[in-house]
Amino acid sequence: MKELTKAEEQLMQVLWKLEKAYLKDIVEEYDEPKPAYTTISTVVNVLVKKGVIGFNTHGKSREYYPLLAKEAYTRQSVNGLINTFFDNSTQKFASFFASQNELTVEELQQIRKMIDDQIAKKG
Repeated sequence: MKELTKAEEQLMQVLWKLEKAYLKDIVEEYDEPKPAYTTISTVVNVLVKKGVIGFNTHGKSREYYPLLAKEAYTRQSVNGLINTFFDNSTQKFASFFASQNELTVEELQQIRKMIDDQIAKKG
């Protein structure tokens, strides 16, 4: 799976949210000041060439949709982060996450419950 630039990721976030959209709909989702229509069009074309988004043609217009699932990209990104910064150790990542973030006791208990549920399923 190809890595995406920040601009490509931002556009994919919009497309994942909308599921299907014309270029004008994608542009409308951006915060002010909105990027130029031509800038968004260029990013869309790059993503089409990368095989990350597809489109259906309706007359002269194209309706775009994601070919890359958000969950798959998220998994790839997190795995890359773990590999790059935590020596490919999910345990080191979890330890860092639990100790460095300002998690409340309630949030930590919820995480513990999710982990206990996974242990029960695998045990």
